[in-house]
Order: sequence, then C-alpha cells, then structure tokens
Amino acid sequence: MDKRFTPLSPPEQLMARKQAIEDVLAHPEWTLQQSVLHLKRSMRLTSAEMAKMAGISQKTLLDIEQGRSMGTVQTFNIILCLVGL
Repeated sequence: MDKRFTPLSPPEQLMARKQAIEDVLAHPEWTLQQSVLHLKRSMRLTSAEMAKMAGISQKTLLDIEQGRSMGTVQTFNIILCLVGL
C-alpha cells in the first residue's frame, strides 16, 4: 500500500473498486492508459501492486501508464479482469 494513504477498510476497498468499475464503464472512450491510471488511483495501488495482482510485469504496466505501449488485447483483458470486468 502506498504510504501516502491511510489503508482502507475492507468495505471501503469494495466501494472503491465498485466505483472504479462504474467509472471505467461510464467512459468507453477512455484509452487503456487512462483506464489503468484511473483504476490504480481509485483503488490506491502502486504500479508494483497492480502489476502483481494482474500477473503482468511492472515494466509492461509502466509502459502502458506512460503511453509508450498500447498493450495487447490479452494485457487489456488481464487488467480489466483484475477489477471484475
């Protein structure tokens, strides 16, 4: 967990995850980069934590976040499956 944030309780984590999912679904025009950044911030995850949860390398996730890679369809599916989409 990022030390700048106080940890969320399990119910708060669930609410944050649900809100993040709703936000991504409400904005189909968002790119993978925008979606990843929003999910990461909403769920208060570091890049390392999100990459580990998704089962992808941190470099892949950072490349997507910084716009150096568009990612593959498989990567997109992995990241969105992380939050239940």
